[in-house]
Amino acid sequence: MTKLAILSDIHANLPALGAVIEDLEQFNVDRVIVAGDTINFGPFTQQVVQRVVEGGWAVIRGNGEFFLLDYATPHAPQEWSDPVEFPIPPWLNRQLDSHWKAIIATWPDTLVLRFSDAPPIRVVHGTPQSAWDSLYPTLTDKTIADLLAGIPEDFLIAGHTHLPLVRKSGRWHLLNPGSVGVPLDGQFTASYMLLDGDERGWRPTFRRVTFDYEPIFREFERLGFIEECGVIGQLIVEVFRTARPQFGFLRWRELNYPNQPLSKDLLAEYFGKCQWWEYSNIAYRTTL
Repeated sequence: MTKLAILSDIHANLPALGAVIEDLEQFNVDRVIVAGDTINFGPFTQQVVQRVVEGGWAVIRGNGEFFLLDYATPHAPQEWSDPVEFPIPPWLNRQLDSHWKAIIATWPDTLVLRFSDAPPIRVVHGTPQSAWDSLYPTLTDKTIADLLAGIPEDFLIAGHTHLPLVRKSGRWHLLNPGSVGVPLDGQFTASYMLLDGDERGWRPTFRRVTFDYEPIFREFERLGFIEECGVIGQLIVEVFRTARPQFGFLRWRELNYPNQPLSKDLLAEYFGKCQWWEYSNIAYRTTL
């Protein structure tokens, strides 16, 4: 039997990663797999990358890694050049030197794991087509079939939504370990998954591990994160404070103030009038 540990969406959260590594010590896993977004959002970028690389883990890129690698290149969308709307790509690039960027540049975008005693299993970050898209638990079987068309493996691991998932859809078994570093289901715990595989398939066991949030907020303050990243930085810190998605603010602004620039006053109005779930994807509202 093969035993794997599946991590995803660490998001530069060193306290959460440390808690998961400590929890893993009680299990004799054969390999650790990271399903993307090792970086972005959190304040411990280099420390987390270094720990993952030194662990010798198998890692794929998520959309967070594209923010790092594609910024200021011809691959970057035009809107990334707006320092108010997209302050994170330049900030993220300042957190890593060329040595670490070169390592991340060699990570693949997807993996297919082929162990002799269990079925092949594909690992993506978002969907097989894009690290920016999501396999939400609320999707219909028809939509999932369209997204997975042409994928020969019956087992698929995806991250990106930050929501733990076990779902059978058609012939596919979908698995999401949740997020190590940025839980979005209201639980202030790092989520990861153990997978036991044999000829019958892969069986998941989900782990939720507590960690100390205070070092995260202290490091944000030390780095001057909100001062440098403005409203977007403030939203990110609020995501850590609430363990809930907060970027519905951007949808609210689009609907109510389409021509207004981002501002602290606009964000204060949003928080004064709205709850996080009102402008969030319905998949997150199911965790209420």
